Formats: sequence, C-alpha cells, structure tokens
Amino acid sequence: MKLTKYISGVFAIMVLMMACKKDKSDGLDFINSASAPKNLSMVFDITQDNTGKVNVLPTGEGVSYYEIYFRDTTTVPTKVLPGKSASHNFGEGLYNVKLKAFSASGKSTEFTKELTVNFKAPESLDLVVTKDPENNFKVKVSATALYETSFKIYFGDVTNEDPITFNEGQTVEHTYSKVGTYKMKLVAVSGGAATTELEKDVKIEDPLVLPLTFESPTLSYEFTGFDGGAVTIIDNPNKSGLNTSNKVGKMIKSAGQPWGGSFINMGSSMNFTDNKIFKMKVFSPRVGAKVLLKVENQTTTSTNFEKEVVTTVANGWEELVFDYSAIDATKEYNRIVLIFELGTNGDGSANFTFLFDDISLVKSLGTELPLTFDVAGVDYTFTNFDGGNVTIIDNPFVGPANPSAKVAKMVKGAGQPWGGSVLTLSAPINFSSSKTFKMKVYSPRVGAKVLLKVENATDGGINFEKEVVTTVANGWEDLTFDYSAINTANSYSKVVVIFDLGTQGDGSANFTFHFDDIRLN
Repeated sequence: MKLTKYISGVFAIMVLMMACKKDKSDGLDFINSASAPKNLSMVFDITQDNTGKVNVLPTGEGVSYYEIYFRDTTTVPTKVLPGKSASHNFGEGLYNVKLKAFSASGKSTEFTKELTVNFKAPESLDLVVTKDPENNFKVKVSATALYETSFKIYFGDVTNEDPITFNEGQTVEHTYSKVGTYKMKLVAVSGGAATTELEKDVKIEDPLVLPLTFESPTLSYEFTGFDGGAVTIIDNPNKSGLNTSNKVGKMIKSAGQPWGGSFINMGSSMNFTDNKIFKMKVFSPRVGAKVLLKVENQTTTSTNFEKEVVTTVANGWEELVFDYSAIDATKEYNRIVLIFELGTNGDGSANFTFLFDDISLVKSLGTELPLTFDVAGVDYTFTNFDGGNVTIIDNPFVGPANPSAKVAKMVKGAGQPWGGSVLTLSAPINFSSSKTFKMKVYSPRVGAKVLLKVENATDGGINFEKEVVTTVANGWEDLTFDYSAINTANSYSKVVVIFDLGTQGDGSANFTFHFDDIRLN
C-alpha cells in the first residue's frame, strides 16, 4: 500500500515537471518569434532661434528601443525609449538622420529621413557709436540684434579692410587718423549663411575750440588776414619765461589799412555765460603796443564785442587780460579777431611783428605776481591781522611815477605793533629768474619802515623777509627788497606787508600808506 502511494507521487511530480517545461518553452518561442519593428518615422521639431536645436521624436510599431544617428559630426548614436524624444544641436545644413529600431527579440529595422536646418537672418540690428570724450578721433561701438551669433564691424577708413568680429555685450574701439565722414558697416552673422547688414555714417570732427594753444597736430589753425595783417603758426622762437610751448602764432602787420589784422573761425560758439575773461600771451617788440581782441558772429559781423589793452613788456612774454564782463552772453560769437596797433599802418618790419599764444577764456584769474591790482577777475582780497587793514581803491595819486588805475591802501590802526595784512597767491612764487622784489609805495613821511615777507602756504614758520625805509614823503617811490639769501628749495605762496613794524598804529593819516605793483624785478 505504501509502495503504491510512493509510485503515484513520483509520477505526479514528473507530470508536473513536464508540464512546466512545456509552458516555458512556449513563452520563449513567442519572444523569439516576434517580428522586426515596422512603420518607422521621425518628427523633427526645429527651434527657431538660430541655435540649431532640433527635437527628434521617433515612432514605430513593435519597438523595444531606438537608436538615432544624427549624421553630423557625432558618430555615437543616441538611445531613446518609445514615447521619448532626443534633442541635438545641428549646424546649418542638410542631414540624413537615421533611425534604427529594435524589437524585443533583437530584430531591427532602419529608417532614414532628411533634415534641413536653416538659420534665420538676424533681425532688429542696432549699432551704437560713442565718441571718446578725450579723443575726438576715437570711437567705441557695440551692437545688438535678434537671431545673431556674432557681429563683424567695418570702420570704413581702410581699403580692403579686415573686419573685427565681436559678440553682443562686447565693446570695440577704433581710432581714425583724420577728420572726415566714414561709412561704418555692421554685419550680423546668423551662424549659417544668412546675414543682415546695417550701415551708419560716422562724422569725425576735431572742432576748433578754446583754448587756442596751436599745439594740436590734427587741428587746422587757419587765420584769414585782412588789410595788411597776416598770421602764421610757427615754432616758438622765444621759449622763455611765461611761454615755453612749441608753437605760437606770428602776426606781421604790413602796409594796408590802420585796422589790418587777422581772424580765425571757431568750431562752435564760445560760451560767455560764466567765463568772461580772456587771457592771451603776447611777445611784443616794444612797450605800449596796442592789442585788440574782438569776437564776432561769422555771418552777422555786427554782432561783436571787443577790448583793447597795451603791452607792458618789450621782447618778452607777458599775459594780457581782456575784460569781457560787459558782453551780451545771449548772442552767438564764433570768430576771434586780432588787431595789433589799431589806428597805425604797419610796415612789415620787426617793429610790427608780434607773437601770441594760449588764447583762453576763464571765469577768474589766478592771484599771482606781479600784483598790479588793476586786472579784472583777480581776487585781490587781503587778510588783515592785529590792526592792519588793506583795501583796493582807485589811485588817488595818479602821476608819471604810478599811472595805474588801482592801488592798495593800508591803514594801520590800534592793535599790535606787528599789525599788517597778507595775500595768498594761487601758486608758489618762482624765484628761479629773479630774487629782487620791487614795490611802489606812497608814504606820508620819510623813514617809515616797510616790511615785505613771504611765507609757506601752510607753515608760517617757513618764511623770508626784508625791511627797507621810505625816502620820499607824499610821493610814489619804487622800493627794492633783496631776496638773494632766500632758500628757494622752500615753497612760498603768501605775501605779507607790514608798515612800521614795532610801532602801534592809530589809524590816522600818519599811518595810512598806499602801495602798488609788487613784483619780482
């Protein structure tokens, strides 16, 4: 009985195993018998931004996975599962994209589809040209556009020019060699064959503006002479004193008319809103030569303003000042006229040959030697101390010894025996060419002590002084102060004046002094 049951159990197990083996064999046969993929296709979605990005969506039936061969520079295929897509960046061109699909059994089917990638031409080009504020010949360019990958710029001043390539966000600089109008060309590159161009005229100007120094190698300092006046720009034949520049203007006044002179047209109107003081350096063959500086409108010459001064130095540079405070600043003036010795016919000789330079327009003048108290625009404000009091007044004692219009008046009142006044200069005094001070003094008595002192701007302990006594009462005399022992390694920019040092003043006529023309001889 037990044996029979054992045999029956073994038989049942064998039957079950045979059944399982049969089922397994049937499943593998199904997979192995699966057909190759069919109905393959691809959908290309091309991004329209000139990046070349393409989304590739493969489709098909009976597909386990795909391999996409982009057929550009890449050789390794991209594996994609059914329902998924692959992205790839192409250059502009024609590509035979291959799709290889695999079934579960490993069978494969191939499909090829042509892909054309075209880049759009760039749009909305904008070229920005900025001129350098310090160099009229230098420009800076930048550009923007849609659908561009880079730019090429042609500046238009060279034959067969090689362009400069740059990207959006970058700035390119260029310096032209001369004035003129140049056609600048911008080419926006799409990354493919399509390009878009933009042209812009760029005008390079080097306008003639103040100050006129005659030193620029690019400016045309073209004067127009009239009625005997003629101006040329020459090498400075007298590099000395106030003017060591390389180039100067030379005016020769020949026979013609008494008003013979020359003019130069400016590149723009001069602005007299705030600045109303002209300065000009002049080298004259004689003292007392008349110098007229006039401004006018180029088209309406009746719109003008002029001032005339006289030279005070012979055969040496001096800076003349022309007070334009009364000019009508609302009108336009764009021409400068120069006339030497108005009212006298020239003869073309050395006696009618003048040099000039550095024509400038300023708001105020620096306080510097010589101190004449006559120059408009100079701040002659003294700082008084311990009883000294200086004011600038009309000259009450005009005469041959001192014909100037303005003088300084010192009243020494009660205070301290050292009471006086100090004037701060715009720059340190230059003792390189002279160490002798001169000052005109009008004293109420003979024997009055006059101290002239110079100090450092910040350290009063750095100083030098000399004291002399008056020898004339109630008359102008020119006093001399020997500064030969001064230490020129130090800087001195303050001038101190003290009368009767050691004696306290009382503010009376006996302690009232006038002085003028403080200068290095």
